[in-house]
Amino acid sequence: MRILHLLVIGFLVFAAAYVYRIKMDSTARTERVLKLHAEIREERDAIATLRSEWAKLDAPLRLQGLAERHLPLKPINARQYDDLKNLPERPPTLVKPGDPDPIGSMIHTIDAAVDAANVTGSVPQPEKKQ
Repeated sequence: MRILHLLVIGFLVFAAAYVYRIKMDSTARTERVLKLHAEIREERDAIATLRSEWAKLDAPLRLQGLAERHLPLKPINARQYDDLKNLPERPPTLVKPGDPDPIGSMIHTIDAAVDAANVTGSVPQPEKKQ
């Protein structure tokens, strides 16, 4: 009978230690969750602060004041535009229609000049015969 009592007491001690371990793990995880919630709240506050600073810096009245102070801009008037006939002529085309593409021909020339022995790492090298 004493052995049975000792086994039951041992089992109870083991069960209490196991329950205590589970409680400590859950407490640690709860603390971690609370810490993550606090970090998320801090990040959201930082984002809100940055958004408010951006809105302040991007305010149209502020930008207009800066432009008037730092840029020598003058208001436009209706007489400022010129007629289309006074535009300069279109530059000549360097490649005539029907001619081969000069850049494409350069690429083909370079591809033809590449030696087959120069293999990149993405393609397995051919086996060397001995």
